[in-house]
Amino acid sequence: MPAAMRPSIAVAPRTDSPAWRRVRDVIALTKPRVTLMVLLTAAAGLHLAPQAPPAKVVVVTLLAIGLVVSSANAFNMWLERDVDARMARTRNRPLPAARLRPRTAFSVAVVLGLLALPALAWGAGLLTAALAALALVAYVAVYTPMKALSPAALLVGAVPGAIPPVLGWTAATNRLDPPAIALFALLFAWQVPHFVAIAVRRKDEYAAAGLRVLPAVHGERVARMHAAGWAAATLAASWALPALGLGGMAYAATATLAGGLYVAATLSRGERWATRTFVASLVYLPVVLTALVLDGSR
Repeated sequence: MPAAMRPSIAVAPRTDSPAWRRVRDVIALTKPRVTLMVLLTAAAGLHLAPQAPPAKVVVVTLLAIGLVVSSANAFNMWLERDVDARMARTRNRPLPAARLRPRTAFSVAVVLGLLALPALAWGAGLLTAALAALALVAYVAVYTPMKALSPAALLVGAVPGAIPPVLGWTAATNRLDPPAIALFALLFAWQVPHFVAIAVRRKDEYAAAGLRVLPAVHGERVARMHAAGWAAATLAASWALPALGLGGMAYAATATLAGGLYVAATLSRGERWATRTFVASLVYLPVVLTALVLDGSR
């Protein structure tokens, strides 16, 4: 067959080429799984707001929040590259493994942040943009360096982690209403047992890397007590939502059952405490938020 008549065959780019590996490493800077979880909680805030926002607001808000979180994660990787190099679970990240230069990560973080905040101000309003900027600064400039100084960094880090549903709410309403504050409280309290469980499992690794996590500084018994107290606070925060007009009987029953199991996990004993608490935390949040979205009311 003449060459001109032969069917052309599209050749897909090699996914193991240096260029594709670099793209994957740049994406890894943004911690995609963390970003996805944040977007889901922000979407819940948008859905639960008393009035449905225009489609443009929804799209811009979620895209911009994704960029803000990606920026924060890239800044975190840039700041903690030396710490990451000292821990087995993080030493293969792009910076400690020397697959990307630090200035590349810094540039990615800056560009994403500069794109995100004006986009939020334009599409979702100044209040949402200001709260997102607060979360970004708290995570990068306060929480990340504070981890090497005090276990109280956990509570500081829980602030930006709890803001996403508030961003969704304010994008729809341009107001900081009591239900949004209750959503913030729920996510704030939920995070503490979740991260305490991780810290207990990796106490020695964190200590060797110079991070002052609660079980390494005050002991595992104190860490478990903190986790149990905050799990109880999570349950209490979940009960506040129906009183504020979010969620009905189905949600309340689900939140009570899931919250009770979360508390029970933190009160358990034995060597598998951290695993039980960690798994309970992973189950709790999607179950409760799903029930709230399905049984919520505008």
